[in-house]
Amino acid sequence: MSTAKKTSGVAAVVLAAGKSQRMGTPKQLLRIGGKTVLEHTLERVRDSSVSEIVLVLGHAADAIEKEIFIEGLTIIRNEGYQQGMGTSLRAGIAAVGPDAKAALIVLADQPFVQAATLNQLIECHQTAKAQIVIPTFRGFRGNPVLLDSSIFPELQELSGDVGCRAIFGSHTENIHKLAVDDAGILLDIDSREDFEKLTQSQPGGSALITARESDLPLLESREGLVAGAPELVVVGRDAVAQSLVKLGRMMKFAVTIVDPFLRLSELPEATRVLHALDFSLFPPASQRYVVVASRGQFDEEALDQAVGANAVYIALLANKKRAQELTASLHVHGVAAEKLAGIHAPAGLEIGAKNPEEIALSIMAEIVATRNRVEASA
Repeated sequence: MSTAKKTSGVAAVVLAAGKSQRMGTPKQLLRIGGKTVLEHTLERVRDSSVSEIVLVLGHAADAIEKEIFIEGLTIIRNEGYQQGMGTSLRAGIAAVGPDAKAALIVLADQPFVQAATLNQLIECHQTAKAQIVIPTFRGFRGNPVLLDSSIFPELQELSGDVGCRAIFGSHTENIHKLAVDDAGILLDIDSREDFEKLTQSQPGGSALITARESDLPLLESREGLVAGAPELVVVGRDAVAQSLVKLGRMMKFAVTIVDPFLRLSELPEATRVLHALDFSLFPPASQRYVVVASRGQFDEEALDQAVGANAVYIALLANKKRAQELTASLHVHGVAAEKLAGIHAPAGLEIGAKNPEEIALSIMAEIVATRNRVEASA
């Protein structure tokens, strides 16, 4: 591993202060191929061209610090880590050297991001002069993001459990999305299930895991599908998305779920899985109904694809404020206001829905009502 001084002028802020509540144990200390998750992450950062590395610790800081190679790191203890990621971002940015031109915000639980990808982000910042550089894989946005030093003061104002995305809405014209050939930007470890799924068949290390995920076909389809049937497209994989898939099949839709890594075999009710955020890969359909339920991960990109594909119905699972931010960003990037006005947000009919199944039902009711109107006017 390299610890030589580098001159890119870009710092890396590695966020490793979280409590890992869903995991039940510090995920930074889980082991892949004999090394901790955090050490894998730090190795890739060290192998990149960043000029300095700031590591932000909080929960289980003493135990974590004993398990990692600390040479070349500036280690910061965030005593307010329980208040959320915003406090760790503040602490990390405050510790970056005064001459830094930008900072890569690296998540400790993403050990599969390659050093070459970090270098691509740095090079893109140098050439595109964007305030924010976001990596994408097959059209899906991921992490880490690179932030120009001009927006460091805004990061110092963050509080609570918010990340970098909280400031993106103020910089829609200065965001550059960089396509990279690295599935690792989308792979993180939020739960024990995530960890076991990513490592059970590849105990030797992360390079093989990333290669495996990159080899998925762009579109998986079942045999014997009826051409031209009305299609329900669900972007996301959470409980609402899975309930929508089941309801869609009951209502006689061909159902496609859009997710970078979900296999068709994992969701028997789906007829297709699209592993790229590119709706031009779809075969023709008489009517296409799109629900974006990615919980902030790919919302903007998915809405852009749905509008471009002239979907009959487009819904966003988000509150009104989030919907307004997204439509404003899309408008800045050239999407006509009249097309954006047709997006249903919040999604679904008002039925007082509380749980994922009820939310899915409210959305499906709105879709069926739309389908009936379309067919009646045909």
